[in-house]
Amino acid sequence: MVQYVLNFNEIDKTSLTYVGGKGANLGEMSKAGFPVPKGFCVTTAAYRSFIETSSEMHELFELLDQLDPGQLDRLQELGKRIRDHLESLSMPDDIRASILHAWNEAGTETSYAIRSSATAEDLPTASFAGQQDTYLNIIGQEQLLQAIQKCWASLFTDRAISYRIKNHYDHRDVFLSVVVQQMVFPEVSGIMFTADPVTGHRKTISIDASFGLGEALVSGLVSADLYQVRSGKIVKKQVSDKKIAICPLPEGGTITQDIPLDKQKEQALSDEKIVELAKLGEQIEHHYNSEQDIEWGLADGELFILQSRPITSLYPIPSHQHDAKLHFFISFGHQQMMTEAMKPLALSIWRTLFPFGKGRSTAAESEAMLPAGGRLFLDLTKLLYWKPARKIMPVALSNIDELISNACIQFMEREQFQKQAVPDRKVSQKARKFVKLVLTNVIKNLLFRDPFHSVQQCDKYMNSLVQKSKAEISQVSGAKRIKWIQERSGNLLWTLFKDLFHYPISGIVTFKLIQHSSKRWLGDDQQVHLLNKSLDGNVTSEMGLALGDLADTARKYPEVVEYLKHAENDSFYQGFGGLRGGDIFREQFERFISLYGMRCPGEIDITKPRWREAPTMLASSIISHVQNMNSGEHREKFNQGKIEAEQAAQSLLKRVRMTSGGLIKERWMSRLITVFRGRMGIREHPKFIMVQHLDLYKKAILEEADLMKDKGILNHSADVFYLTLDEIRMILEERFTEDVQGLIEHRKKDYERSQKLAPPRAMTSEGEIITGRRGDFKAPAGAFAGTPVSPGVVEGYAKVVLSPEKADLQPGEILIAPFTDPGWTTLFHSSKALVMEVGGLMTHGAVVAREYGIPAVAGVDGATRKIKNGQRIRVNGTEGYVQILGEDQNE
Repeated sequence: MVQYVLNFNEIDKTSLTYVGGKGANLGEMSKAGFPVPKGFCVTTAAYRSFIETSSEMHELFELLDQLDPGQLDRLQELGKRIRDHLESLSMPDDIRASILHAWNEAGTETSYAIRSSATAEDLPTASFAGQQDTYLNIIGQEQLLQAIQKCWASLFTDRAISYRIKNHYDHRDVFLSVVVQQMVFPEVSGIMFTADPVTGHRKTISIDASFGLGEALVSGLVSADLYQVRSGKIVKKQVSDKKIAICPLPEGGTITQDIPLDKQKEQALSDEKIVELAKLGEQIEHHYNSEQDIEWGLADGELFILQSRPITSLYPIPSHQHDAKLHFFISFGHQQMMTEAMKPLALSIWRTLFPFGKGRSTAAESEAMLPAGGRLFLDLTKLLYWKPARKIMPVALSNIDELISNACIQFMEREQFQKQAVPDRKVSQKARKFVKLVLTNVIKNLLFRDPFHSVQQCDKYMNSLVQKSKAEISQVSGAKRIKWIQERSGNLLWTLFKDLFHYPISGIVTFKLIQHSSKRWLGDDQQVHLLNKSLDGNVTSEMGLALGDLADTARKYPEVVEYLKHAENDSFYQGFGGLRGGDIFREQFERFISLYGMRCPGEIDITKPRWREAPTMLASSIISHVQNMNSGEHREKFNQGKIEAEQAAQSLLKRVRMTSGGLIKERWMSRLITVFRGRMGIREHPKFIMVQHLDLYKKAILEEADLMKDKGILNHSADVFYLTLDEIRMILEERFTEDVQGLIEHRKKDYERSQKLAPPRAMTSEGEIITGRRGDFKAPAGAFAGTPVSPGVVEGYAKVVLSPEKADLQPGEILIAPFTDPGWTTLFHSSKALVMEVGGLMTHGAVVAREYGIPAVAGVDGATRKIKNGQRIRVNGTEGYVQILGEDQNE
């Protein structure tokens, strides 16, 4: 028998499909003994039966399917049409009778709150809260029935329709229950979060409180008091001016009233009740085993819980080893200039690559690199217990991201960390071994090793390592191949640290010494930045030059350029046939792909399409180069950069020679410059070696995935991206017992949700996001502050680019990007300056910008949102800020 009404005592968390998220939560809490006002739910069965009485809804649903969220006028028009239609229908007699029966049992003399409860609402993965309507202080039969029908109609408010379209929910699959709950008339009410919604701190309970009904607070009509409680103690109390309150009317409904002046600044909730409410919040969180967003009220000295739902906005905490100590995590993506979510295979590969935080097996996944929200976070806690690391890490991190460095300093200053900071002997030993190895090599490089053949030596090393891996991986297949990937990748990063890392570190150290010596001996370091220009041996710069050569070939053949504008990946190479110059360009393009085809934007993610797989990603860069630069100009600029660097070096040496003790100083400065110019170009080699290996791994894994698809294990070869290396190996060994496709579908949904999250730079194991602070420098009023990473000041028009393959840079435009990695280098020749949301002095975009001699500012939070296409802006790469200029600003 269809049940149109269920009382709270008949409802629990299993009733979701019948009473929606809000109804299920209220029934669950009532059964658990929490102080919830009594009531009942009009079930989704009633809504569905009601909808079925309409002869128009089928057509209206089809019209909804055709809507785009940007069609606001059409959306508003159709939404109103549906609401008016549903409110005009007669409620079926059997539904009406069931509601009135439950109402008579609950008490006809009591006033009620009527709230919507959608089946996709208040879930851990979605928040539909506030999209449908609520009706308060409903008195009598007619008001009750009318409010329920209006709730049904409110499933089609403009905001609810728009939300479902944007989040790909079918309008037919979301049903509405209506909660009918006895009203309490609180003197004070509000919202309680069992985790701080701003910082994410999971052990801080945050309470907003104001006088009257909570709707004033929820609707944003009043500034509430803010109280925070931690471990049963009030740690923050912020009392606001509360000027209005929403109060009930005797005849039903509500009214907004002014709060008497002498009461406006009064603390709404007493200290005793704050602590009591916080304890109640902890109990509710414990019951649900998740952080909760709770509506509450205080009436006649008694606390009531009016609603509780999961907090959906918190960034997940990395799944670390729970040892009761406070852990500190930093974002790996911010260091690698790729903050997008990654699929499980990419996460698994990097956890295997990372050489620290493992047991005896190098093939295992690291416990010091942990996933959360589709990103990876490094757990630096045990390393920071080692005293030397507390000095080294902030300095090292400042070259990567200024805010992460400052967050690290803030964490180390905390009393809790300092009390727990007992060094781990194994971690300290490995850290000492690593530092000693790097330091020894840096000193040797600095003092007596020949810097002139460094690039050739590293090129030879790189080619040998890659060729060896190619040969070995071709000898194995099946589970053995996956095991080989685990074992070799588990050693790869440590091998590169050991053999190559000292080269770029030597470059960084010498550059710092050049800056320091120049300031000390000459009183300034104004010429030092020019030494970064056109470094020999930088594989990424060489790639950019090769792309320029490719564009120069294309510009000779207009048919080729025109074809590139419309080319498709599947027929990319065939399309050059018959074009004038097509064969010439194709041959050169294929040579470029043989050298760099394993690269792409976001290349640390093994699942991202490579240029060899999607060659059209390079088309916009080639076309932009043709449009914005003259033939050979990129080579001329590079050669000019070398001349400017040499001139700067000679000028520095001449000035140093003229100081006291100049000959000795000149010899030292000359050595530093030679080492810097000889070593710094190798900075990109380790990354390039890793990317080449990632491409080898990807090809091998996809070959195994093709076989798994043929056997019916996978629906699509690319589904393998949602499995870990261990899982792939176990499947190939026929030891995996789970439903593979079910697991993959679950992870696809997780990945889709993760894509919408914004990863923090740094956070603790208590979920607290530490935002970090910049130095003492203050940007001009209205400017956006960042980190200066490449000096110079230019003005131009902003071009916001979220993905380089879709870029269309025009002359004089300034590139505004979320991040840049080598896959973005192809755009640098065409850009007048660079602004990035993440990054620091030694991250990819900064280094290449200095080589190209274009001003750059990194770490400008929200730059791609705050700066609009076409706005005229000033980029100050010397001081580190970006200004939006007025229309009348001159060149």
